[in-house]
Amino acid sequence: MGHREDLLEGAKRCLLAKGFVRTTARDIVKESGTNLASIGYHYGSKDALLAEAYLALVGELSDAFEGDGTAESATAPGSVERFQEAWSNIIDTMRGPGSMWRLSVEIVAMGDQLPAVRDHLASQQRDAERALVALFMGVPEDEIPDKTLDTLGRFYTTLMTGLIAQWNFDPEHAPDADALTEGLRQVMEAATRK
Repeated sequence: MGHREDLLEGAKRCLLAKGFVRTTARDIVKESGTNLASIGYHYGSKDALLAEAYLALVGELSDAFEGDGTAESATAPGSVERFQEAWSNIIDTMRGPGSMWRLSVEIVAMGDQLPAVRDHLASQQRDAERALVALFMGVPEDEIPDKTLDTLGRFYTTLMTGLIAQWNFDPEHAPDADALTEGLRQVMEAATRK
């Protein structure tokens, strides 16, 4: 690996150990075996590097959203069953004290102290919406129209953000996929009553 990759890997380890606010450039350099100047050369700033490291961590986790990867999903795209299956897989990534999703909560709570990180991650929000719609609806990402991202994409992102907050704040009482699916069924039933 070159310095760029070493920095990214070191930053990922620092984020998981210390979070955004407590990670210093010196921490990253020590963890990566590089030098301070290489952060600016390769990423522009420590905050830009941390944002890229966070996105890389999310990317590594997103494969788990589709399950263990051993088989195609048997659930129909867009179905209630797919909704339940996908949320079950996503929630599995939130379990445990070392969940990297606590970093999302830190950005929400401390974003004003990390404006470069917050702005960089906000610029990637559309890609997150696109990936979630593709996951739940079984549609290729490049075929999802902006109008769908503005509605369904933001709906799934809002659910995701709420789940991340609940699983970090009170995991004992956070909803599982069964509870989310039952809630969805109740909403659909109420909406279709005449």
